[in-house]
Amino acid sequence: MTNQTYGQHCGLARALEMVGEPWAMLVIRDLLVESKTMAQLRQGLPGMPEDVLPARLEELERAQVIRRREPLALADTSVFELTAYGVELEDIVTQLCRWGMRTMGGLQYDEIITADSLIMGLRVTFSPEAARGIRVNFVVELGNVVVHACINNGEVEIGRGHLLDADLIIEAGPPLQLLLSGEMSPREALEAGGVRLRAPDGGPGNFGLLVWFVELFHIPPPPVHSNAGGLMQSMRRSSAPPALIGQAAKAGTIRAGSIR
Repeated sequence: MTNQTYGQHCGLARALEMVGEPWAMLVIRDLLVESKTMAQLRQGLPGMPEDVLPARLEELERAQVIRRREPLALADTSVFELTAYGVELEDIVTQLCRWGMRTMGGLQYDEIITADSLIMGLRVTFSPEAARGIRVNFVVELGNVVVHACINNGEVEIGRGHLLDADLIIEAGPPLQLLLSGEMSPREALEAGGVRLRAPDGGPGNFGLLVWFVELFHIPPPPVHSNAGGLMQSMRRSSAPPALIGQAAKAGTIRAGSIR
């Protein structure tokens, strides 16, 4: 439990006292993807001040949200994982993530995308209904961030890295968000250079599979008018080459500030 208290006998107040401190929910997000060492958590949360992560881990451990798996040998490192109580937060994190994505818009200056945030983003935007009777494998590359999504009859498995049997590899830049939200069409994304497609053998990718991808992973529309149109126009006027728009500034992340 943190030092922040609200003085109210209320479940919401209690929850916020336990997981409402800065960075706590992002630690939980990343542990929902997979258990991690402290070094792996730092890599996925590069903007977190160095002294904050140990404090958050200690607070979450004390609140019985996470636990530490002690190393089996002296050379091993402790691994942090969610407890059964912590895993109950998955639906809450999913709903918050989906809710926030509706008004997230395009990638802002100096924001980053990590493998865990992309995995979670694909998880929460996946439509099981649209995937019924479908079997297809995708790989999404954003600079050094590479994740895969394997769809099989309404179910999806999303993880890190490439696949040997991918049906389509999507080289995507920051416009991926606008593509999934429907604020940019697959054709517009290709023409603007925000997305490139290729087959596993290096040949041209199937455009129809990109359309399929957008139908399978879709962000609900924003509740209010956004400036996505302005972002699209700006992208169309950009002189950036039709390759990846942006590069990874850190291993496993892509940073908007690196876009030129």
